[in-house]
Amino acid sequence: MSAEEFLIPLDEEMLEYFREMVDVLVEHCGISRAEAVARINERYGQKEMSVLEQNLMTHEFPEFWAYGVYYLPDDEYRLPTGDADADAGIDFEQLPVRPAPPKDSPVWTLPDEPGA
Repeated sequence: MSAEEFLIPLDEEMLEYFREMVDVLVEHCGISRAEAVARINERYGQKEMSVLEQNLMTHEFPEFWAYGVYYLPDDEYRLPTGDADADAGIDFEQLPVRPAPPKDSPVWTLPDEPGA
């Protein structure tokens, strides 16, 4: 099963999880839903996830994976995890941001409309 926005085949549980990752990127990083999906597709779209990989992935907060597709590590090679205690020493405003995928890339499966 797959959803039209994601390039990777996802069952219902993983589809919900990936959509939660999109919500994190939209709400916490201030990017469009289209860009959030494109970033996730860029990272995971060519991957076939085993059941074990899916189970391991869902043992982390969606923020853990979402932040990894948006931010680059800080000077101490830390990325946010989605855990408030673990992230307390990370200055989100100073974290470098990964470049978005090129607009002509096939990972952009949703129109990138302002405010979308």
